[in-house]
Amino acid sequence: MTTTQRLGIIMNGVTGRMGYRQHLVRSILAIRDQGGVELSDGSRVQVDPVLVGRSADKLQEIAERHGVARWTTDLTSALANPEDGVYFDAQLTTVREKAILEAIAAGKDIYTEKPIADDVEGSLRLARAARAAGVRNGVVHDKLYLPGLLKLKRLIEGGFFGRILSVRGEFGYWVFEGDWQPAQRPSWNYRKEDGGGITTDMFCHWNYVLENLFGSVEAVTAKTVTHIPQRWDEYGKPYDATADDAAYGIFELAGGVVAQLNSSWTTRVHRDELVEFHVDGTEGSAVAGLHQCVVQHRSQTPKPVWNPDLEETERYREQWQPVPANTAFDNGFKAQWEQFIRSLHGDGEHPYDFLAGVRGVRLAAAGLQSSAEGRRIALEPVAL
Repeated sequence: MTTTQRLGIIMNGVTGRMGYRQHLVRSILAIRDQGGVELSDGSRVQVDPVLVGRSADKLQEIAERHGVARWTTDLTSALANPEDGVYFDAQLTTVREKAILEAIAAGKDIYTEKPIADDVEGSLRLARAARAAGVRNGVVHDKLYLPGLLKLKRLIEGGFFGRILSVRGEFGYWVFEGDWQPAQRPSWNYRKEDGGGITTDMFCHWNYVLENLFGSVEAVTAKTVTHIPQRWDEYGKPYDATADDAAYGIFELAGGVVAQLNSSWTTRVHRDELVEFHVDGTEGSAVAGLHQCVVQHRSQTPKPVWNPDLEETERYREQWQPVPANTAFDNGFKAQWEQFIRSLHGDGEHPYDFLAGVRGVRLAAAGLQSSAEGRRIALEPVAL
């Protein structure tokens, strides 16, 4: 007979876009509806969320819509329940550290969005507090679970590239200013005082993508810009954009790999997907996006000749081959939630802990410092 264990999860910040769509609906509720997470011994862990936030009306509406029995606006009372062992945070970064410290003090295991805190010092405080309390902790690394990057990882592990030389990444799209068309991102993203800025947001992602696929980041040279100085908020009111909306970075990786990554909310898309990584190696190259990945081996590489006097006749994009899926890929956020839950029950590891979160915040801080000072910033290893 299959046994099922209950796992109570305190979910803070589920009224926001990411907390609601990816973590509540597409992860925890999807896990609940499938009957929980199956462990390697055949037993199951069923999730039991309690929703936490500031708006009682929003929480009640979400709970009723999705058949969630428990919700509260009182985080302290939720943390006091010994039957709920995990705390999850998808709040604004500016309030995350305080809430996680309270959860650590309550003895909860922690799973959180990133950045894990406003700055490197706050991130280290969380890592040290979690270690001292002996609580297990995990940080969302969702892009590592995307089909395109899983295919890219398979290529790397199979030796397809030979020696990897460089990585070029393009991420972004045009976020409307909000005057004549509503913006598709919340206004706080563009206010530095509210924790906004694309460098703070995306460099945390780029750190874990780079270090887990290509090598740890040893130095960064970056230029951050606020291209659009005025935007309009959710109520149609104009405001000054005080945070950067584009960041252009060069990252030097262990082993000599050089990565160039552009992040922008002020670019119009001429790519197959909203993020793409072009990887060049001695034996072959690949371009990976959110879902797709195409390759070109050295044996199939054409020999272009530079001649600006003649119109180009080669169809270079047609000379690449798609990488097959060979498996069914689940939602990346859900897949990482399942990995974290299994690790709590001694079934495998979840390597993306608070120290990984610290490294992400450190890279974002170094990128902002590089831009402000106009110089290359070398990174030292992070240690508690």
